[in-house]
Amino acid sequence: MIILKIMKMNKPKNKIPLFKVFMAPTAKKKVGEVLDSGFIGQGPKVDEFESNLKEYFNNDYTLTTNAGTSALHLALHLLKSPDENQANFQGVAFWDQKWPGLKEGDEVLATPMTCTASNWPILANGLKIKWVDIDPKTLNMDLDDLARKISPTTKAIMLVHWGGYPNDLKKIKQIQEKSERLYGFKPAVIEDGAHSFGSEYDGRKIGNHGNLTMYSLQAIKHITSIDGGVLISPHKKLHDRGKLIRWYGIDREGDRKDFRCEADIPEWGYKFHMNDVCAAVGIENLKHVNDIISKHRDNAAYYDKQLQNIKGVTLLERNSLCNSAFWIYSMLVDDRDSFYKYMDKCNISVSQVHERNDKHTCVKEFSTQLPNLDKTIGKVVNIPVGWWVTEEEREYIVNCIKKGWQ
Repeated sequence: MIILKIMKMNKPKNKIPLFKVFMAPTAKKKVGEVLDSGFIGQGPKVDEFESNLKEYFNNDYTLTTNAGTSALHLALHLLKSPDENQANFQGVAFWDQKWPGLKEGDEVLATPMTCTASNWPILANGLKIKWVDIDPKTLNMDLDDLARKISPTTKAIMLVHWGGYPNDLKKIKQIQEKSERLYGFKPAVIEDGAHSFGSEYDGRKIGNHGNLTMYSLQAIKHITSIDGGVLISPHKKLHDRGKLIRWYGIDREGDRKDFRCEADIPEWGYKFHMNDVCAAVGIENLKHVNDIISKHRDNAAYYDKQLQNIKGVTLLERNSLCNSAFWIYSMLVDDRDSFYKYMDKCNISVSQVHERNDKHTCVKEFSTQLPNLDKTIGKVVNIPVGWWVTEEEREYIVNCIKKGWQ
């Protein structure tokens, strides 16, 4: 006998959340062990977590930090030339042999469609922002606009993989090569992968395409270490320099005559390192990452199929080269205010998630015309897609949307 399971769901008692913290059941015990060990700073657990992350990303040039924002700040700092009197660093290829190095006042091309945590490190490093418009089909950078805005003063490009959907990294490489032909050097690329843990482009995880890449381990990301970040470098020299700078510039692996007194510090650094308490949480959560991402992708695939051809809904582009981890599921919705009110009545959490960064007073001097963003921002909506969304709940979400809100 074949039993057909008919899934019907009434309005849920509690609102279906847009975000939810995943915490491995073993994390509490492991944190307790660290707390009882008497060693809670950067120690063996950070080393273990980094080793696990290197294996996951298949990349030895992987560092942890205390936040994703710190990783971005560190990435930009690494692209600066050290002071001239720091002879130990003369001749280091910070990007490639023609890379001139970032200097205060240089220009970084960036997208305003992201969390402010992506762009404020540009300001914190004394650099200028030049806004690039968005592609309404992906909510990533409009790469045609990026190509138009490359100039002799463009030293770096800050990409954001919106929702986990990768930018076209092949086209970006072509833009870099064109810049080299015109101006003598390639602008460095920093990938903000805060949404993208597990995302792949052309069969390789983000972070393995020759760029500096950040991941976020903040509370509501795919996996969390309470707070934390990851920085992947394209080569050993940048990685080794980052390892020093994330902890005041001190060589923790060097030979110290007195364990509390450091050797000479050729280049000062920051307090950006992770601690063993956070690393213990990250280690346990990382064990579940494949299952978490699989559920995000499965829910997204369901929406892609079920939300086709619905009046007032425009789905985003899908490309076979881009395997998104779908931290969020974005779509464009007509009459968004009515949609918000309707979904609230249905007990479903929805949100734009991030405000356009260029609207803020602190970046008023960089204001420019961004027509794609202007016509798109008022339609962006994200619906629950995460590991916590059950098959019954996702069907309920789709049915609510199909009924219409206008």
